Amino acid sequence: MDDMQLLIDLHKDGMRQGPGGAAETRLAVTLSGLRGQRHLRIADIGCGTGAATLVLAQELDAHITAVDFLPEFLTELERAAANAGVADRITTLAQSMDALSFKDGELDAIWSEGAIYNMGFEAGITAWNPFLKPGGILAVSELTWLTRDRPADLQAHCDNEYSHVDTASAKMATLENQGFSPVGYFVLPAYCWRDNYYRPMQQRFSGFLAAHGHSDAAKAIVAAEEVEIDLYERNRMFVSYGYYVAQKRGD
Repeated sequence: MDDMQLLIDLHKDGMRQGPGGAAETRLAVTLSGLRGQRHLRIADIGCGTGAATLVLAQELDAHITAVDFLPEFLTELERAAANAGVADRITTLAQSMDALSFKDGELDAIWSEGAIYNMGFEAGITAWNPFLKPGGILAVSELTWLTRDRPADLQAHCDNEYSHVDTASAKMATLENQGFSPVGYFVLPAYCWRDNYYRPMQQRFSGFLAAHGHSDAAKAIVAAEEVEIDLYERNRMFVSYGYYVAQKRGD
């Protein structure tokens, strides 16, 4: 079994595949100004198993296209949507975020929590911008430096794993340069990492290892996750996810 399938097996039973929280999604909805609008069309790109998708379906008068390139995650989302009574508001789409089939100006809003890094912040915004109507909302959470200076080991890790990490001011400038007006920003608190993502994942480690016969490949996956968890725990004052809510300029 290759590493991608191992990662799918580790994460598909998780409510989240990255840091976040229902309260934080609701805060982004509030900042977006979308409440009270009717018949919205929204895409949740890189939705995973649908933690944010479910909140959007419960909070807004909207039909949401939940996009992920992994069908296994979408199957879990569909099950959760049915259990939550919002399946009629959600359509799943197995598609890569860099090859989306939406039409220009089709969407009232694009959501993407913790996933735009797969393309890079600027590249993702550039690619998705045409799908939004003028005045449409972009809401994304993205790894963000919280300070000007940070420890060398943290800097080296991020340079190696995701060189696009930057300060909030730089991300805001990118949004403005891409034709957006920022309307809201906040930082995900530590519990979004620790309690909502890392601890549930750690609780799955033993079952995951047993299911894969404690293979070297499975052990390597767990070890890599533990390194990331330790790095965050020691450096959470320097880095987090910033949540950016912006409006596409236009008539």
